[in-house]
Amino acid sequence: MGFLQLGDGELHYQLEGPEDAPVLVLSNSLGTHLEMWDAQMPTFVKYFRVLRYDTRGHGRSLVTPGPYTIRQLGLDVLTLLDGLEIPQAHFCGLSLGGLTGQWLGIHANDRLHKLVLCNTAAKIGGPEMWGPRIEAVQRDGAAAMVALREGSIARWFTPAFAGANPDQVKRITDMLVATSPEGYAASCAAVRDADFSEQLGSISAPTLVISGIHDPVTPPAGGRFLNEHIPWSLIEEVHAAHLSNVEASEVFTSHVREFLLT
Repeated sequence: MGFLQLGDGELHYQLEGPEDAPVLVLSNSLGTHLEMWDAQMPTFVKYFRVLRYDTRGHGRSLVTPGPYTIRQLGLDVLTLLDGLEIPQAHFCGLSLGGLTGQWLGIHANDRLHKLVLCNTAAKIGGPEMWGPRIEAVQRDGAAAMVALREGSIARWFTPAFAGANPDQVKRITDMLVATSPEGYAASCAAVRDADFSEQLGSISAPTLVISGIHDPVTPPAGGRFLNEHIPWSLIEEVHAAHLSNVEASEVFTSHVREFLLT
């Protein structure tokens, strides 16, 4: 566990795995933190030096006044890589983390080996989706984070998975409830304002797109759009809702491992 000093606070990270292995950066989704990747770690650390971090506004990382931008979150990643003296890395991001990955692919191709974009899209929703949520969280604070839990279960997991795995669902949604309301609202604004639809063609890093067949937040059509517009990309669709790395952990892990090692 470590903390990197940014200009306005500390970014929390964990770096694990063989020191001579390629670095793989894992970027969390909106409302979770770096432990969302726990199911992947036993496999990933066999092959990679895995760098997980809590996105600004989440977990134990800095919470600064919003709204945030995806550019800001992408620059945090570059600062983290610079601080740890990592010239290049693989990057795997889910949802919000996938938007960060798109920004890096567009603006910092020279820092990437390969890119994995999971359960994300070039544009995720709009003001009509994010505005009311931001207002509720800013108004009601921690109570709003608790209220978001039930809706998030339905978005993040299929009913079958949620019913059969209540402990896993609780572990993940507890992350949401514990997220700073200020950081969450600021991050929602970053998602609201991001649209990379016209810029995907400039991503030159080999890219894997992973979509959840049952994902109501970023449906498969969004993943197919990424695949069609990123020049060197592959796509895999898995039987899961939004948090495919949790719900379809073995298949997800296998797809990422095989893509990064070939």
